[in-house]
Amino acid sequence: MKNQKDTFLLNDGNRIPCVGYGTWLLPEGEAGVEAIACAVNAGYRHIDTAFFYKNEKTVGEGIRRCGLDRKELFVTSKLWNTEHSYEKAKRAIDESLMNLGLDYLDLYLIHWPIPKDLRDCWQETNAETWRAMEEAVAEGKLKSIGVSNFRPHHLEPLLKNAKICPAVNQVECHIGTYPAETVNYCSQKGILVAAWAPLNRTLALKNEQIVKIGEKYGKTSAQIHLRWCLQHGILPLPKSTTPSRIAENIDIFDFEISQEDMEFLDGMTGLGDADRDPDNPRF
Repeated sequence: MKNQKDTFLLNDGNRIPCVGYGTWLLPEGEAGVEAIACAVNAGYRHIDTAFFYKNEKTVGEGIRRCGLDRKELFVTSKLWNTEHSYEKAKRAIDESLMNLGLDYLDLYLIHWPIPKDLRDCWQETNAETWRAMEEAVAEGKLKSIGVSNFRPHHLEPLLKNAKICPAVNQVECHIGTYPAETVNYCSQKGILVAAWAPLNRTLALKNEQIVKIGEKYGKTSAQIHLRWCLQHGILPLPKSTTPSRIAENIDIFDFEISQEDMEFLDGMTGLGDADRDPDNPRF
């Protein structure tokens, strides 16, 4: 957090560490607490969780035990699909704070734009939810607010009535899956794009062409994936519970991928994605 070259400046004036530690599928209990401590010791200052991950209490305990002052850490959580609306969102924010044992969150996101049960009124409920989040900013409970899995046609209606522009939009993004329309739209609006699943899957990590590029820089395939995100101005959120990989995933600031290699990586296809359509949610 002290080194500003390792942070992005958000549109609300706050700074966010440019690599986050993702906690999807982080185990609850002592194993999860140890993973958080390992991440902090490796240099991560940004921890990304969500109510849906069912590990906010574990993340909170890991934060308390890591030995750093709260102000040194940037903590993100997300509002789940069952909690859209003004009143529900107000309660959900307080519940996440209670689970984490924190007085405030650095960033809070609407997890998905269209919950399965709200397909006929998603624009209205997103507006109500956003109003509750804006009030939580005024109350000091949230420092920055944003969205996740939103495409331009989801952001447009939200922005019509929003008093605060979303600071972040967290979407699936990795080599082979670059949501250009969303990234370009967010860039025009000053919204930072963060990448979930930046390492994609084993198929992508074992891709011979990416491995070969990594060898040229003395880096692993995973490090090429994450550096690729950064050079696109995108914040990656890698996840791992293996100490060596946790450390590896943040060791990406001592090299730069050449323009030629970036263009090659940009053109890669067929590496797979999560196949989650935010317009047709299954949950």
